[in-house]
Amino acid sequence: MDLFEYQGKQYFARFGIAVSPGGVAQTVDEAVKQAEAARYPVVIKAQVQVGGRGKAGGIRLANNADEVRLHAKNILGMDIKGHVVKRVWVEHASDIAEEYYASFTLDRSAKRHLLMLSAQGGVEIEQVAKVNPTAIVKLHINPIEGLSLDAAKRSVVEAKISERAQAGVAAMLVKLYECFTTGDCDLAEINPLILKPNGEVHALDAKVTLDDNAAFRHPEWDEYRATEVLDAREKMAREKGLQYIGLDGSVGIIANGAGLAMSTLDVVNQVGGKAANFLDIGGGANAEVMTAALDVISSDTKVKSILINIFGGITRGDEVAKGIVEAMKRVDLRAPIVIRLDGTNASEGRAILGAAGIAESQLISRPTMLEAARSAVEIAGKK
Repeated sequence: MDLFEYQGKQYFARFGIAVSPGGVAQTVDEAVKQAEAARYPVVIKAQVQVGGRGKAGGIRLANNADEVRLHAKNILGMDIKGHVVKRVWVEHASDIAEEYYASFTLDRSAKRHLLMLSAQGGVEIEQVAKVNPTAIVKLHINPIEGLSLDAAKRSVVEAKISERAQAGVAAMLVKLYECFTTGDCDLAEINPLILKPNGEVHALDAKVTLDDNAAFRHPEWDEYRATEVLDAREKMAREKGLQYIGLDGSVGIIANGAGLAMSTLDVVNQVGGKAANFLDIGGGANAEVMTAALDVISSDTKVKSILINIFGGITRGDEVAKGIVEAMKRVDLRAPIVIRLDGTNASEGRAILGAAGIAESQLISRPTMLEAARSAVEIAGKK
């Protein structure tokens, strides 16, 4: 679950991370009240979960109430890359001496937490990595050992952070790591992390993604769900209990397991296609689950083919096949299905699919993930 900037800052504050005083507003009058509470000058920031707010005019400086009214009126309701601004964050403006970048996430391949730190903040970290990859310090952290202050200090020195900011940034990293771990985040990012002229280190922005798997430990997260922005497909998937993320492509994806689903997306991209979604059905591939999955994917008018990629472990291939056959009777499919079925009882499953009497124009079986992806992309390209 992705948080808005203001929610991320509120989350940071729980762990002692310094953020600007401010408040959220949904109307012009509320914006003026928040500006007076934060003290002028203030910055009015559009709250949308997309980059490029500043270039779109979604971030403005105001020195008095009249300017707040003008900017809040212009920003509220603004469309930024398809995201309509429903609320603004109004915070006291900060003087900036230097800008840095800091984040923690999980490096799944290394099975370690990953710190990324750079003295070049305020810009897209992807651009920094492309132009000057040596400007980003990466530190893998054993989750059992955690991040010590000494390790944080070494990373700060390696990143060539200004000497006057090193102690403050190192201390901030320890707090940010605590937020990342204890706060059950998938991502905790500050860009920019700033040094003020008075020597204080301060989080000027916040990007936080919470791990939904840890929601049972955090009943307080329910307040975030009330503001979560979901498209129609994602709302439908959530109502059906599916792990779904909508994308912009034309090949619908269904897989059992998050890793396999991600690999499927990669292979579709590798053979020249573009996925319409990420959908992990986990260990459940019975008729009810497959019906729900196909129902959600068929609701997307951009989907031109559906790729079902199943590797049976505990999930048996024959049960998967029965589920697919039954689901196809229940759902009005917009696009043909290409299936790759492997693993436990896969041959029995393929036999069930072959004997079901489903036309090849509706259901195509392929022996490997690569061949299945090629077929799905080819079909999508023809429609």
